[in-house]
Amino acid sequence: MISAVAQMYNIHPQTLRLYEREGLLAPSRSQGNTRLYTEEDLEALETILKLTRDLGVNLAGVQIIMDMRRRMEDAQKQMQTFVELVRNELLTRGGASPSSDALVHVGPPYIIRAPEPRQRKSG
Repeated sequence: MISAVAQMYNIHPQTLRLYEREGLLAPSRSQGNTRLYTEEDLEALETILKLTRDLGVNLAGVQIIMDMRRRMEDAQKQMQTFVELVRNELLTRGGASPSSDALVHVGPPYIIRAPEPRQRKSG
């Protein structure tokens, strides 16, 4: 509930309402329309308080920082998914040649021997 969270973090309930209006927090609601804060909401609140109290960031800055953090987390999840996909693809191929289905066929390497250097005649 809003009063319990406000007391826990030593802030006014209006401050929590402001954070909600600004889109920084989005607590769920009970059937009686009471705000219910999850662990994720409390973690977000702690981040907001660190940024505003400790670093002096205004709410617009907090919103940008939190949005960038979400984007970075999403990008990291996508990258992990991609790495898993590539890892699984490599494991399922087993002994397949890496270039067997490449867009451009790569043949075996050719070795070209350079001619032996000529020796100078001493004169």
